[in-house]
Amino acid sequence: MTLQVRSQFPVLSQTGSEKSLAYLDSTATTQKPLCVIDCMDQFYREHYSSVKRGVYRLSERTSQSYEATRTKLKSFFNAASESEIVFTRGTTESINLVAWSWGRAHLKAGDEILISALEHHANIVPWQLIAEHTGACIKVLPCDDNANLCLDLLPSLLSDRTKLVAVTHISNAIGTINPIAEIIQIVRTHSQALVLVDGAQSAAHTPVDVQALDCDFFVCSAHKMYGPTGVGMLYAKYSILESMPPWQGGGDMIDRVTFERTTYAPPPARFEAGTPPIAEVIGFGAAIDWLNQTGLAQIHAHENEMLEYALNSLGQIPGLRVIGNPTQRASLISFVLADPLDPQTVIHAYDIALILDEEGIAVRSGHHCAQPVMDRFGVAATVRASFGAYTEAWEIDRLATALRRVLKIFG
Repeated sequence: MTLQVRSQFPVLSQTGSEKSLAYLDSTATTQKPLCVIDCMDQFYREHYSSVKRGVYRLSERTSQSYEATRTKLKSFFNAASESEIVFTRGTTESINLVAWSWGRAHLKAGDEILISALEHHANIVPWQLIAEHTGACIKVLPCDDNANLCLDLLPSLLSDRTKLVAVTHISNAIGTINPIAEIIQIVRTHSQALVLVDGAQSAAHTPVDVQALDCDFFVCSAHKMYGPTGVGMLYAKYSILESMPPWQGGGDMIDRVTFERTTYAPPPARFEAGTPPIAEVIGFGAAIDWLNQTGLAQIHAHENEMLEYALNSLGQIPGLRVIGNPTQRASLISFVLADPLDPQTVIHAYDIALILDEEGIAVRSGHHCAQPVMDRFGVAATVRASFGAYTEAWEIDRLATALRRVLKIFG
């Protein structure tokens, strides 16, 4: 099923190097439909004000629009309550919030945090920091040569000492779609650990029902969901949020302040200190509306169509090697390209990306904030082409043609 939504994205009408822009970097960040841009513009033009602190009309209208996004997210992810939705700056801040609020309160020396071999740095470094602070240690669930997690090893890595399992839903570097429901079921069977799901790469591509999954935490970013940068979401079961102390102090996260003592507001306000990114939260709501109207099922089908087309097209290019062959792959391809004069050496991903840019093609090159993944597969960097709702086949054709030009240049 081919979606016809490209015209809704103003930036995609631009040209690069006198050619139409082929944007193949949606895993890093998605472009924004006009409805999101217009929604944020309307806020600034018509009812800009702060939230929750004014009784005048502008403030009340803004507060209603702001909280409407929380309601939309509650429905989108099927949370039990709006109070389980906390606004953050994005996936990274959401994970850090859990690490420093829940982790600081509940972890102690000898406890274990289990992560996977496919994690983004944002789901590694915060746990390293809190482990150093509390004396907890980190264990890693490995993956096989196809970039599938070794789930047969998972039970043996779980014990009474395991307090948290943090795992990505979709690998940003390889594209592996991890069987999250199965992972959570195994965790529940073999431990009392809580489960955090990094949904940065899944939230805009496949339906997520946090109650059906029975995850304890779910995190995502608006900018990967056709929304603005600077805002994201932490979902957590309310009973867990209630057990977590504040992470930051400031306005609106309090109940009562005196110089002697402060009491705190209940969740989610307890975790939303200071003036929030109001325009961005409202834009996030518009992005959720766009996803609902376009349909996740339709987006998923279209992206799978583009993925299969790309795998077939790139598979015909001499010396191109796709990294990983997971059982289930999301709509991205991470690859290296052999030097035609020295097949044992790969052309540097950065050089490839620069040449592609000359052809008006935007891809990502580097380690993709996942250096342990690169180490696992013995490469320093890859080129990553990733697809979204607006991707069209001609962009993939352009990529294949440009990669053949790369081979000619280096040959």
